[in-house]
Amino acid sequence: MEKIITVGLDLAKSIFQVHGIGSDGRVLVRRMLRRSQVLPFFRALPSCLVGMEACASAHHWAREIAALGHSVRMMPPAYVKPYVKRNKTDMADAEAICEAVTRPTMRFVPMKTAEQ
Repeated sequence: MEKIITVGLDLAKSIFQVHGIGSDGRVLVRRMLRRSQVLPFFRALPSCLVGMEACASAHHWAREIAALGHSVRMMPPAYVKPYVKRNKTDMADAEAICEAVTRPTMRFVPMKTAEQ
């Protein structure tokens, strides 16, 4: 099986959307995860780059996923918007996040500690 190198994670209240690509840019995973499935999913993955939009719960998820050995980057939603190709759906958002996180000019939001 090919190794996933970049994952776009679209955060939601209960169902999260995952979009993962390999080194050649092919889509290797595109699926929905319940809140309880997110950490087991990332625990099973080898270390990779994980992108997500910065929002209230993003810092919590970023800390949890980074603790599993992944490189997590958060972006302002306004910077991800230009990468959405079709209608705004969770799946399209996850794909756009996955693409945006790999851009060399992308600006990232620093991860906050639990105390902050």
